[in-house]
Amino acid sequence: MSETTSRVLQLLGLLQSRRVWTSDELAERLVVTTRSVRRDVERLRDLGYPVHASKGHGGGYQLGAGAALPPLLLDPDEAVAMAVCLRLAAGGTIAGVGESALRALSKLDQVMPSRLRSQVAAVHDSTVSLASSSDTPVAPDVLMTLARACRDHEHVTADYVDIRGNATHRRLEPYQLVTTGRRWYLLAYDRDKSDWRSLRLDRMADVRAAGSTFTPREAPDAATYVQRAISSSPYPYVARVRFHAPQSVVAQHFSPASVSIEPDGPDACVVTTGADDPERMVFYFATVGCDFEVLEPEDVVRAVETVSVRLQRSVSR
Repeated sequence: MSETTSRVLQLLGLLQSRRVWTSDELAERLVVTTRSVRRDVERLRDLGYPVHASKGHGGGYQLGAGAALPPLLLDPDEAVAMAVCLRLAAGGTIAGVGESALRALSKLDQVMPSRLRSQVAAVHDSTVSLASSSDTPVAPDVLMTLARACRDHEHVTADYVDIRGNATHRRLEPYQLVTTGRRWYLLAYDRDKSDWRSLRLDRMADVRAAGSTFTPREAPDAATYVQRAISSSPYPYVARVRFHAPQSVVAQHFSPASVSIEPDGPDACVVTTGADDPERMVFYFATVGCDFEVLEPEDVVRAVETVSVRLQRSVSR
C-alpha cells in the first residue's frame, strides 16, 4: 500500500471517529501540511465520500451522509463488535431486522481476517439466547426515529395505546431508549401531562419528528425509572416487602425487570414489585427461601394471613 493511500485511509478513519475536525488538527494527526490534508480530502470525495467543509468558529471538515453508502473503515475491535451485534440482531425483537442482519453479517464475514472471524465464532459458540416471547416486535423506523430524536433533542409526536387499551396522542421530549432484552421502552417528558413517562415502543404508532428542538431537562436515571415503571405501575397490587437476607441473595430469585430492590442494612433488603393477584404474589415471595414481612399494602398483608391459614389446614389433615 502506498504512503498516500495509507494516509487517505487514516484520514477516513479520523473523519468517521469524530463529528468535526479542523484542517490544523488533521494535519497534526497525519503529520502533514494542511495543503496535503486538502488534497487527501479531494481524493476521498472522488471515491464517493461526502466530506463537507465549513468556515468560521466551530467549522472544519465533516463526513456527511451521501446518496449511496460508501465503505466503512473499521479497526479490528470495531469489526468484532459489529459482527457480534449482527448475530444478536438476527434473532432480536426489531421487526424485519433479522434477514437484513444476516445479509450484513455475511458481507462482513467474507472480508474479515481469519483471526477476527475466530473471535466472533468463539463469542457465538459460547452464547445461547432465550427465544423472545414478544409477539409485537418494534418497527425499525420507530426505533430509528426515536434514537435520532434522543440524540438531537428533537420533539416527537406519537399515537400511544396504554395497558388498559386507551388510545392517546402524545407530544414528547424523548431522552433515552431502554431495552430489557424482550421489549424496548422510551423515557420521555410528556409535554401535555408535564411529567416523565415510560412508553413501550411496540405500543407506539405514527411516530414523527416535529422538526423543533428542546433544551434538555434534568432527567431521572432512565434504567431505574423504566425498571420501577414496568415492575409495579401496570399492576393493581404493588407490594413493599422486607426480606431478612442480603440484597445480593434476594436478587438471585427475581428478574431485574420485575422488581426494584433496595438494601435495608447489611442483612436485609426491601423489594417493590407488582402483580394482578395478591395471593400468588405471597407464594412467590415464599419461594425465595428466607423470612419476609409485607410492609404494604393491606391487601397483600391479608393475603399472607389467608395463605398461611390455608397451608396450616393442609398440614393438619
